[in-house]
Amino acid sequence: MKAGIIGCGVISEIYLKNLTERYANPEIVACADLFMEKARERAEQFGIQAMTVDEMMADPQIDLILNLTTPLQHAEISLRALENGKHVYCEKPLAVSVEDGRRIMEKAAEKGLQVGCAPDTFLGAGVQTALKALRDGWIGQPVAAVGFFSCRGHERWHGNPGFYYQKGGGPHFDMGPYYLTALCAAFGRVKRVNALSRRTFPERLVTASGPNHGKVIPVEVDTHLSVSLEFDCGVIATMMLSFDVWSTDLPCMEFYGTAGTISVPDPNFFEGPVKLRSLYDEEAKELPLVNPYHENARGIGLAQMCQAIEKGEPVCAGGQQGLHVLEVIEAIDRAGRTGECVEIESGYTAPELLPQGRLEPEYKL
Repeated sequence: MKAGIIGCGVISEIYLKNLTERYANPEIVACADLFMEKARERAEQFGIQAMTVDEMMADPQIDLILNLTTPLQHAEISLRALENGKHVYCEKPLAVSVEDGRRIMEKAAEKGLQVGCAPDTFLGAGVQTALKALRDGWIGQPVAAVGFFSCRGHERWHGNPGFYYQKGGGPHFDMGPYYLTALCAAFGRVKRVNALSRRTFPERLVTASGPNHGKVIPVEVDTHLSVSLEFDCGVIATMMLSFDVWSTDLPCMEFYGTAGTISVPDPNFFEGPVKLRSLYDEEAKELPLVNPYHENARGIGLAQMCQAIEKGEPVCAGGQQGLHVLEVIEAIDRAGRTGECVEIESGYTAPELLPQGRLEPEYKL
């Protein structure tokens, strides 16, 4: 399957590296960006063709668009690609509003096309190992979970961090998808959401090197959120998502059951370790990882999607999952601002685990 990338920013480099060196499907043939110099730079780096966005949309040889634009552009680019008869795999979040996310899914259904959505880190060795231990009953009946993300803001390392503090930004839109996708893959559909939030700093100073160094950015979104999620299965999860915390020793994620605890690695990454402590253990034991997708395996979700399209199989990192996570994020934002409990409407079924061990040749490392 031939694919083109739209959006040649920072994240495009690891996608292109893995999709040209590590995964055989899709075949990346071109890249595009609103700024052609960016597209030409990436094209030269990876030996592919540079195109304008319009040229890529019109090219009949391109079957799929990998949408790596900024969040505010996700819906526009994905809808254009679908209208032009191309499957879409979108960087997270699916869109910046549930309304736009539904439009994407409706257009895909109308056109008979597939939508995939990052993150695919939940398909990595770390989270997949934790999910297998959970599904195999190693901690008994699931009771609760926690997830913690905190940093002191992306303006310390990102050369153009303004979009992190505009609509579609904040820790819930930026980092929330990694944590929420792992939690939903573990426990299924979220039923309702409560949250508290605040905007600690009304402005941010860019200290990263580059042309924006020293620039002051206005903050338009809340940047510290405390969240409670209730799942259909009865599990209650607690999350902290923050751009306002300097340092912490909190775990990234843990699953709690009637017979033990699973310590889950950072869902922003693919690797382990995964640790289990049952009621019979004096200390936690590290579990062997169930698949080879560790280090930075970004793109595994797209590779699996291409195989699924060709074989008529379910897409693991699918658009319906992206839409459900997006609705939860929007509910977190609303609950944090208003104090109300928000009911979730979208349906969702957690995907199956990737096969253990090495997968089919399309994924060969």
